Amino acid sequence: MDETRSRILVVDDEPQILRVLRRGLEGHGFEVATAPDAATALDVLKASRIHLMITDLRMPEMDGVELCTRVRKTSTIPIIVLSVKGDEATKVQALDAGADDYVTKPFGMDELLARIRALPLGGPVRIMN
Repeated sequence: MDETRSRILVVDDEPQILRVLRRGLEGHGFEVATAPDAATALDVLKASRIHLMITDLRMPEMDGVELCTRVRKTSTIPIIVLSVKGDEATKVQALDAGADDYVTKPFGMDELLARIRALPLGGPVRIMN
């Protein structure tokens, strides 16, 4: 595994979104892990060193806001929320829960990459119990 590549965890319950983001991000030199739900994402974060998490808000069982809240209890990893919900109240709720940025779907890969570049992707972070 190349230790110089930033590792991104993408969390979304839509397989097509996971495929598109994986392909797009890997094409720009990132190493990508995916999770179909928040519980799996927490497991990946505990087991792997990740530099950035990108998550959807609408997922079964645990939504993206709750995921952000749980991650923030033990980590400062940068978090970008991707969501079809573009209303101000939803954005504020996600940002207050710990998201560093919020991107409304549909989005362009160039915009997402610019937002990733704007975040401090320091060393990889592992969530501790």
